[in-house]
Amino acid sequence: MNKNKNSAARQNRRICLPFPQETYNETVSDAFQFRLHIDGMISQCPELFPPEIGGGWRMKDSYVSKKQGVMIRRIEIAGIAHTVRPSFVMPYMTGMTDDVEKALFLRKFSVPFWAVAYVFGRDPMHWQRMEQSLGRNSIVGTTVRDPDRLPGHVVADEKHTRIRGGKAYVATTVAEECVLGASVAVSAGEDALKDAYAIYKDEALDVTPAYSPETVNTDGWKATMNAWKRLFPSVTLILCFLHVFIGIRNRTKKKFGEIYDEVVEKLWDCYEAVTRASFSQRVRRFSEWAEKVSLPSVIADKIGKMRGNIAAFAAAYAFPGAHRTSSMLDRLMRRMDRHLFNMQYFHGFMSSAELCIRGWALILNFAPSNPHTVKKYDGLQSPAERLNGFSYHENWLHNLLISASLGGFRGPPLNPL
Repeated sequence: MNKNKNSAARQNRRICLPFPQETYNETVSDAFQFRLHIDGMISQCPELFPPEIGGGWRMKDSYVSKKQGVMIRRIEIAGIAHTVRPSFVMPYMTGMTDDVEKALFLRKFSVPFWAVAYVFGRDPMHWQRMEQSLGRNSIVGTTVRDPDRLPGHVVADEKHTRIRGGKAYVATTVAEECVLGASVAVSAGEDALKDAYAIYKDEALDVTPAYSPETVNTDGWKATMNAWKRLFPSVTLILCFLHVFIGIRNRTKKKFGEIYDEVVEKLWDCYEAVTRASFSQRVRRFSEWAEKVSLPSVIADKIGKMRGNIAAFAAAYAFPGAHRTSSMLDRLMRRMDRHLFNMQYFHGFMSSAELCIRGWALILNFAPSNPHTVKKYDGLQSPAERLNGFSYHENWLHNLLISASLGGFRGPPLNPL
């Protein structure tokens, strides 16, 4: 077993539980009281423990953290030692959760590490390492705590970026306003994208072994579509209608203003069709109109291409809840774009770039939304809370750490980082 796998195995043996600090201090030194609390947590939240917990467990040993002075106990489950860590302490004992949560909250808005260090102390690398440590957890398993809520309809695309000056691409998978997959690929070729999107597949299969999304919405890049078909042969590919509009707008709005407005009106009239048959008919009529009025080739080619791909656009009508546009992904990718720009892209190795973007994705999923959005969703603070319908803790960072118990994995990591 190599070093990475050893690290992943250790990550998968850390159980994080919602211990109030006063309760923890009172019970951790009393083996009997500690056992009662653990048994209560097993009854309430069995998903935070390994599946073998049903066969019983026993106390193993304890130690006091030199960094934080907190006593930590280990328990044995199916012959394997697991560390029980309260959520008020950060992984690797790098700090107390309540002391660092506001600093990490600012990372949702891509506040640079030097600015975080200026306000909250320590040095920039301290905060960078803390964020990257979050990226070691499974994004899917940490975010989707209820397996029944694993999304059947996703959106996928690649964010163009740079790593050490060279081209790179962040293969991104989005659903339910959450980033569920973010992996760095060094090229936009089919094999590289397949390997990048396979991280999402592996983490989703760990949550639900028979998982396969019903649909995936893409922008039409062939390598992306082929990669998804190779990973999930039964998935239905849906072309993003929004990209047709964007392709016409970016090339014609200024140059062909009058005809542009008429084209766009007819284009969105096609989109608003309520049935597959009506949609197909409107696209055909739109294409016939375009041929009669002799539109500029830059517009006519886009309309002709849309007509040739009617089936891929219309496939969404067979799947209620499927994404007809990539607007959800675009909203999150704008945040990713600002994040990457503010950090001036990736400067280190592929492994650090991967941890960087994964840690940011988890912060984005769990950090609180603005108060108006929270009110709109009856107090559910974050996209992850809204996806699951509940939270383990009222504080977002506690909730993230508890959700990342066992590294977010239900079983052994399939593709450890």
